[in-house]
Amino acid sequence: VQLVESGGGLVQPGGSLRLSCVASGFRFSRWSMSWYRQALGKERELVAGITSAGGSTDYAGSVKGRFTISRDNAKNTVYLQMNSLKPEDTGLYYCNAFVSGYAYWGQGTQVTVSS
Repeated sequence: VQLVESGGGLVQPGGSLRLSCVASGFRFSRWSMSWYRQALGKERELVAGITSAGGSTDYAGSVKGRFTISRDNAKNTVYLQMNSLKPEDTGLYYCNAFVSGYAYWGQGTQVTVSS
């Protein structure tokens, strides 16, 4: 299993970014996917999740209404559209797949929200 994130960067407060995670090594369309983030000195937290067919999504309260998770099963890719970014959204964002009882992680992509 391999998960490769991209799309992070430096953005001003109020700006937007779209993260992508390309998956390989497993039947992507069968499994739910999630995005997590970890700020410096803090624990990793769940940001958003999406079911295998994309019919259901869930969000952390702190991002609800600003972030949108989606997926393209034909491209083995899950996305996180982040709007109205705040400095507290700064962190390393990880793609996660929980496949057959095991959690797989990407290497992470850094998001920094600062003026």
